[in-house]
Amino acid sequence: MSTASEKSELRKRYRFERRERYLDHSFSYLATSTEFANVSNIASYISYADEPSTKELNAALLKSGKALYLPRISGDKLEWVKWSGVDSDLAPSKLSKKIFEPVGPAIPDKSIIELVVVPALRIDRSGYRLGQGGGFYDRALVEMKVWSIGLIHPDEISSEDLPREEFDIPLNAAATPDLLLRFNN
Repeated sequence: MSTASEKSELRKRYRFERRERYLDHSFSYLATSTEFANVSNIASYISYADEPSTKELNAALLKSGKALYLPRISGDKLEWVKWSGVDSDLAPSKLSKKIFEPVGPAIPDKSIIELVVVPALRIDRSGYRLGQGGGFYDRALVEMKVWSIGLIHPDEISSEDLPREEFDIPLNAAATPDLLLRFNN
């Protein structure tokens, strides 16, 4: 079985498992962690369905005076838009009506972003993640070269290495609702 096929099968299994045991949790504690406290410009995302919720984390970051940037798909890349926290500044994505993206102009220089919060289905002990399969975040992380953290539910840290392809980029950390796990990469 090819690595791409293996990843596809794992995505199906992990999505099913997530749907079966989804609970809403808060990740707002991350806003006071060292990595978040020491930066001013943070990229996050708007979670949907049974993804770990970013709602309280995003609100805590904005309340603490951080500039918050959300991704918008543009071709095969992500562009970043500064977001004030107002829901009316979001619109359904061209890819899926379930995903909301920011409206307004993209920032011309994404190098101002100092930290990025990344969605994941699973993350292994080396920081490699299994995402939704579009490769958008892996491409973005190569370009951005910033500290990155993936949000997952409890029990979504994989004890086994996830399948990897040459373009997969490891994260610097993973967060569950009660654990911040930093990787040595």
